[in-house]
Amino acid sequence: MIEYEHDGMTVASLHDEHTGSFQYVVSDDTTKTAAIIDPVLDFDPRAGATATRNADLILDYVREKGLTVEWVLDTHPHADHFSAVPYLAGKTGGKTAIGNKVMEVQKLWRDIYCLPDLAIDGSQWDRLFADGERFRIGTLDAHVMLSPGHTLASITYVAGDAAFVHDTLMVPDSGTSRADFPGGDAHALWRSIRAIFNLPPETATYVGHDYGKDGRDALGRSTVADQRRDNIHVHDGIDEAEFVATREKRDASLPLPDLMLAALQVNIRGGRLPDADECGTAFLKVPLNRFGPAAS
Repeated sequence: MIEYEHDGMTVASLHDEHTGSFQYVVSDDTTKTAAIIDPVLDFDPRAGATATRNADLILDYVREKGLTVEWVLDTHPHADHFSAVPYLAGKTGGKTAIGNKVMEVQKLWRDIYCLPDLAIDGSQWDRLFADGERFRIGTLDAHVMLSPGHTLASITYVAGDAAFVHDTLMVPDSGTSRADFPGGDAHALWRSIRAIFNLPPETATYVGHDYGKDGRDALGRSTVADQRRDNIHVHDGIDEAEFVATREKRDASLPLPDLMLAALQVNIRGGRLPDADECGTAFLKVPLNRFGPAAS
């Protein structure tokens, strides 16, 4: 874990090299109360096996620092890793939450996977946050920004001088995340980014992914000022039309994430695996021929 000190708050960052994902623990220095954001449940697609290596590292950190976990948070249903939110909530007693637009994502993917019994009311989480809603992490004030574009349900958590933007932005030399999944929209992504850019320039932007561009170490943190000056897709001076053209051209060249069709059917359930069938084994579905021709 790498720690970043803020005024009255500590942010600990854990990078999962297998999926390129960053996971965060935000703690109030006064009360030792914490929120966990976007934890990863390990999944080996070759073996069809899950594990809790990443989540257990987070638990080790929580114990070492003497933290009380108040929240275990998702920013959106992820397409590149399984969510460890229910596992960590069960271990810590923290309340789970996500943005309330998750119901639209559940409905969309319930139909794609043909899951007629899936509840699409967000009841898999303890709380559904609305745009602008405020909450607390100990004595820390936090609020939610609806940040659609990558998905219908993407949100940004802002606590103090830190914004957890996940797949809305990447670090400046890597630009932004894709907007071509079902429900994604590059125009909406532009508007979400501009809203983040209106935060104070010193606000730290903690991203959800980095893949070590050109061999550098993986990075998870920059600032609003850094993003506005240096982001290769969306720095100041690039207008909406130029951004959308760049984003859509790039998206058209990208393959689906390796774990997308496995991960989303878990993550629209709040990170819970499918129930076992009559033979005692749980199975994942693959929607055949739903997402274009086979890779060459």
